[in-house]
Amino acid sequence: MKALQIVQAGEMKVVSVEKPALKAGEVLVKLCYVGFCGSDLNTYLGKNPMVKLPVIPGHEIGAVIEAVGEGVPAHIQPGVSCTVNPYTACGSCPSCRNGRPNACQFNQTFGVQRDGAMSEYISVPWGKVIPDAEITPRDFALVEPMSVGFHAVSRAQVTDLDVVMVIGCGMIGVGAIVRSALRGARVIAVDVDDSKLALAKRLGAAYTINSKTEDVHARLQTITNNAGPDVVIEAVGAPPTYQMAISEVAFTGRVVCIGYAKTEIAFETKYFVQKELDIRGSRNAMPEDFRAVIEYMKRGTCPKEELISGIYEPEQAQEAMKHWQSDPGKVFRIFVKF
Repeated sequence: MKALQIVQAGEMKVVSVEKPALKAGEVLVKLCYVGFCGSDLNTYLGKNPMVKLPVIPGHEIGAVIEAVGEGVPAHIQPGVSCTVNPYTACGSCPSCRNGRPNACQFNQTFGVQRDGAMSEYISVPWGKVIPDAEITPRDFALVEPMSVGFHAVSRAQVTDLDVVMVIGCGMIGVGAIVRSALRGARVIAVDVDDSKLALAKRLGAAYTINSKTEDVHARLQTITNNAGPDVVIEAVGAPPTYQMAISEVAFTGRVVCIGYAKTEIAFETKYFVQKELDIRGSRNAMPEDFRAVIEYMKRGTCPKEELISGIYEPEQAQEAMKHWQSDPGKVFRIFVKF
């Protein structure tokens, strides 16, 4: 069968691999759309230390159930569209024992620590399959990246009493904006791109700030009556945005970090103590985050077309990566269609 492989930094090509055999307890899914994640771009650029090349990328999955193996529950039926939870959990590490398998110490995400989903078929344990006949395979490929933002909001314990600042309005940040608004919080979206900020407003942000052209601190003081936001969700992964999160969050506020910074960051650590901050990481997503995104999709209010920056054939994937590399700030999600 056809698969897409990152062979070495800057080189991606279509290869032929063996179609997976269906085993007992597994589900064979036919891939329709697979999204490129920022981690895939870093792998392509040779900047992902967790990946050993060559690798098949892809963990944002929109598919159809092709066949089910022996012992698979009856609610999983061939012909139904689905997505796949792309993470693993060992079941015995501290994260797993504490009921947080999304942060498993030995997790292997599709396309990162193991070959991913950029192929015609994959076979996975039935418990990883999330079916729903009301969601199209294309739209299912948006679910995993949005669920990461949804999970960050859960980590922040956001309520309708909170003012939430989301730094970064890419796909992950979009998920955080939507989930915060659904919980009744007042949301402040921060980015350097006015078109992304306009979309954030349509997704539920009450306020937007262009951190490139506006004084973020002054705007926040006006919006929050000099208190600062109760919650800051960092969805960029850059030293200035991490520092902004710590300096601007309210006293006794919560800072949730999603973005991976590629360099060390210097902080005024006095704020950690003086503000008595809760600083939390957020990794991947839980099954309930996937379900919450799916229910949001069913509302019919998600501007899905605006979140898909392009759809490419496997043979065009390298072209797609070069396009993304040339202007990463303008891309939400790029799909490969199988």
